[in-house]
Order: sequence, then structure tokens, then C-alpha cells
Amino acid sequence: MLKWKAMQKTSDAVQLAAICKSMRREVIQMITDAKSGHPGGSLSAVEILVTLYFDVMNHDPARPKWDGRDRFLLSKGHACPILYSVMAECGYCDKAQLNTLRKMGSMYQGHPDVRFLPSLEASTGSLGEGISLAIGMGLAARLDKASWRTYVVLGDGEIQEGQIWEAAMFAGYHKVDNIVAIVDHNRIQLDGFVKDIMEIEPVAEKFRAFGWHAIELDGHSIPALQSAFHEAESVKGQPTVIVANTIKGKGVSFMENNPKFHGTAPTAQECVAALAELA
Repeated sequence: MLKWKAMQKTSDAVQLAAICKSMRREVIQMITDAKSGHPGGSLSAVEILVTLYFDVMNHDPARPKWDGRDRFLLSKGHACPILYSVMAECGYCDKAQLNTLRKMGSMYQGHPDVRFLPSLEASTGSLGEGISLAIGMGLAARLDKASWRTYVVLGDGEIQEGQIWEAAMFAGYHKVDNIVAIVDHNRIQLDGFVKDIMEIEPVAEKFRAFGWHAIELDGHSIPALQSAFHEAESVKGQPTVIVANTIKGKGVSFMENNPKFHGTAPTAQECVAALAELA
């Protein structure tokens, strides 16, 4: 079992990779226990969230509402198992209750709900809205002359929503340079492959057209993510978007690039097989 102390951070890619493997195992077990959930998009976002929480962001689990904290929003709220696993590992919430995912009254609801888990920044999962929340937080920090930053993870199916592009236009025009949007570009959404439902390419070029600084990378490469987040901090006068090319179901061979596992829980037998691959 990994041990993590409040505010302890590491830039060591090997240690971060070990945390990622542990988080993948927890995601699989949680969703199997719940008999419902979204494994594919949770597994594709693991390196993104682990790098942010364990290396990049300034935050303190002992003071979850500390004014100087960086803010994080999981706009693709159905991928909350990875967020819950990471927050529990950091010490924000109870690891022993992760197996209550999606159960009545649990702090670990099927989408992040601040009424049940107050250390969240906001309730999310109504797709398309997280980027607007992030921009509002960025503007608040600017008004307060505060140095904290806001990070928001979007799904690639999610960015088919019109609100995304209204928000992108606003943030670019108003030069909201203290926010970073990360697109978890795993190319699969609820009904199948993104390209077969409504193509979104070229993603980076579209954000650039709205005045964003865009970075494209391998979303499972921790060093690439570390470099991109560092680069984003140096960008002035533009919001930053990181287009993270990822694999839906990353880490479990029979889930990878398989639309079935967008919203289907593993069976008990599949759970055993998945955990064996992640041993």
C-alpha cells in the first residue's frame, strides 16, 4: 500500500508511474464492486490526474479550502473513480470507503458531488460546463491578484458541446492565462468512436483559432505531461490547452480501445484478469 503525506510531492517519473499502477487497480476494484461505472475513461486519465496531484498542483489535504490552493475540476465527471482514488491517496477522503462507489449515501457518488465530498471544488458531470467553471475561477484569481491556477479535464466526446467553444472564445479573448484545460483525447465516447459520431479534429488547431496556447502530447507519458504543465505556467496572455492523446481503458488489454468499457463494469472474472495485468 502506498503511503502519502499531506503536501508531499515528487517529480520522479518512476515513483509517479508506480502510483498510476496502484490507482488503476483501485479504479478496477471500485467499479467492479459497484457493478456499474465508467472504467475506460477513468483509466485513460490516470497519468493526467496523478501528475497534477502528486507533482504539479499546490494543495494541502489538511486544508482542503486553503485560499492559495490550485483548483482542479473533472468536467468529464463520469470518470470520477480515478479522481476519488487520487484524492483518497492524497488524504482528502477515506480510502476504506472507496468500495462504496455509487451506493446510496456514499461520499463517492457516480459523478463528483460537492454535497457528499466537500473537498471537491464543484459538482461536475453535466458535460460541457467544467470549462466555464474553470474560467470563472481564473477570473476570480485575477481579480484577487492571486497566483493560484485552475486545471480542468475535458472528455473528447464532451467537446462536441457548443458551450465548450463559447467558453473557449471567451477565455481566449479575455486572455485568461491562469487556467489549463486538458482534453483526454481517447477517441471513444458513449455511443462509439468519436470520429463516427461527430468528428472533432483538428482539436489543437481549433483551440489555437480561439486564442489558446495548445500543446499536443502522449497523455500517458509522465515526463511529457510534466513538461507541458511547466510550459503552461510560463505562457502569458493566453489560456493553455493540453491535447493529451490517450488510450481508453489504458493498462488492461481487453479494455483498451474497446467502446464497450466506456460505461460497463467488469465482471468478477474480468476484474481478476485486469488486476493480474496490473500486478
